[in-house]
Amino acid sequence: MPRLEEVANVALRVPSVVLLDLLYRWDVQAFAELLRAKQEEAPWRRRALWHAYYLGHMLCVVVLLLPVRSLVRLYLYGLTLLLLFEGHQMARDYMRHEMEYEFQGAVYQDPVVLRRFMTTLTGQIFVSTLCALLMKTKQVWLFCAPLLPLLARFCGLPLQALPVVNTFATSVTVVEVLYVAASHLLAPFHLAAAVCREMAQGLEMYRLVALAMSLWSQLAIPVLFLVFWLVLFTLQIYSFLASSNSLLAQQGLLFIFLSSVAECCGTPYSLLGLTFTVSYLALAVLNLCKFYLLGYNAFQNGNVMHRGVTEGVTLLLLALQTGLLDLQILQRTFLLSIILFIVVTSTLQSMIEIADPIVLALGASQNRSPWKHFRSLSLCLFLLVFPCFMAYKIARFFHMDFWLLILVSSCMLTSLQVMGTLFVYALFMIELFQDAPLEKTDEIIYYVNAVSRVLEFLVAVCVVAYGTWESIFGEWSWMGASVIIIHSYFNVWLRAQSGWKSFLLRREAAKKINSLPRATSRQLRDHNDVCAICFQEMNVAVITDCGHFFHTGCLRKWLYVQDTCPMCHQPVKPSATEGPQPAGGEQAEPEPIPEEGAPENADAGAAGRARSPDPSRTAEGRESSWQEQENPALAEPSRAGLLPEAVPHGEGEPMDPAQSRTPQPVSRGGCTP
Repeated sequence: MPRLEEVANVALRVPSVVLLDLLYRWDVQAFAELLRAKQEEAPWRRRALWHAYYLGHMLCVVVLLLPVRSLVRLYLYGLTLLLLFEGHQMARDYMRHEMEYEFQGAVYQDPVVLRRFMTTLTGQIFVSTLCALLMKTKQVWLFCAPLLPLLARFCGLPLQALPVVNTFATSVTVVEVLYVAASHLLAPFHLAAAVCREMAQGLEMYRLVALAMSLWSQLAIPVLFLVFWLVLFTLQIYSFLASSNSLLAQQGLLFIFLSSVAECCGTPYSLLGLTFTVSYLALAVLNLCKFYLLGYNAFQNGNVMHRGVTEGVTLLLLALQTGLLDLQILQRTFLLSIILFIVVTSTLQSMIEIADPIVLALGASQNRSPWKHFRSLSLCLFLLVFPCFMAYKIARFFHMDFWLLILVSSCMLTSLQVMGTLFVYALFMIELFQDAPLEKTDEIIYYVNAVSRVLEFLVAVCVVAYGTWESIFGEWSWMGASVIIIHSYFNVWLRAQSGWKSFLLRREAAKKINSLPRATSRQLRDHNDVCAICFQEMNVAVITDCGHFFHTGCLRKWLYVQDTCPMCHQPVKPSATEGPQPAGGEQAEPEPIPEEGAPENADAGAAGRARSPDPSRTAEGRESSWQEQENPALAEPSRAGLLPEAVPHGEGEPMDPAQSRTPQPVSRGGCTP
């Protein structure tokens, strides 16, 4: 029943939207001029026509906003009226045939008269029973007024009396309808009062936005306009194909499709229907892309932006900005084809946003499943080739202008992003088949992404320059100028600002790393610990100002993200002396930190104690190490206070390349957050 109620909630509201669309297409002024040409001018007729036009809009909106149960009751009353009208129509047809046949005897004396009588009687009984069933009443006699002419003929009344009986039966039905309408005359006012009370409560409790969202959900606006547009499009396609059999062979299927779509977006209601249809189509394509890459696990955590909303909003905004509704059918078809190209480009961009992290995670996780790699690579190849094919078709069949240049540049940027993703994926796969991880993996990935971003930036600059040149020396418009300003801000200024900030962060991190002192072999032996970022043994390390030891590459990756120590979160500052300095002697040895101090410096103090030589370790050698393994309390402070008890990678165990690519932040206690 809930599913049936949802279907009824949409299906019963579609006729109201269809009527609103027809009323919008109806040219009242032209119709009034046509009536004035046929007959004398009557001002009251023109006013009545306009009043009927506005009243029709109002009634359609009221019916559209009715609750489901009230809507079902209204349709039941309408069906009952139609059945009663059909019953009286059958009675009139029977009366006309009887008067034309002119048989005055009893109905059972002539086979033709008897057969006609039984057929009409069966139909009238069926109509009366169905009316009683729709009205949920056992009083079938209330709907038996159309049976009166048949009853008069059966009783032997003359044929001349049948019109009088039929008129009386029609009057009885009209009186019944008026009585039911009068008894429910106050129902619309009660319903309007209930709606006003609910709106007042909604304004008090949830505010206006929540009330609008509730109304949006109750009316099922997206599905309603989707069904409305699909019905409209189906009828348009049928009329195109039924008009001429040779139309398909002459103009082609693509032109018929685009013309039908253009015909079905000539009003605001049909444009909204096309918007929701495109949104649902984009959602289906994106879900298919997720399912192709990840299977059923792809639908657990979905991005809000990957639900087709961007594509639908893009189509609606472009249609409103370009004045699509005011164009002729041929111009509308041409402009709509360009808008659909832009929507397809937006969908491809969303597909890249879905595929990019999945492909990179597949290469970094060392997954050896051939089927998963084939699916990811095949989708990337499609996203690489198809935008180039679109750009070729656009440049071949359309005259290049500012809008088409934006579209072609979007296709080129899509292909560039895919090429960058494939290059990084290939780098991960090369590292997978090597014994040792590549030392410069992070640098190579950064430079690949930097080249891709620079190319995107150059394309955006070219688009802005061409648009500015066209606005100055060509046809200038406010809409074109606003697009250039928005494009300059989001695609030029923000990209340049983000790229320059990333470059400065990496340069500052490299400067800090080069200025930090290197740990000597004795300090590493006395420290006897792993890197707190990657949990690997340290053969070469740098020492921060706060006295913590890290791998050079690990600390560099950490400083790309934030400029604080991973252990104690103190700022990492470059040393006063230029270039790396060894950590030996008085100049290189960091100043020990006292054990007693502020609580926030406890970790730093533990690190300072960890750097000082331990006499027990020097005297006892391997025996001290055995005691530390037996009793953790005898372990050095760095292991007891700065790192977790169980180190994932022991001595001599090879490092996992996937874990070494991205530095994991470490909390104050040495545990990863």
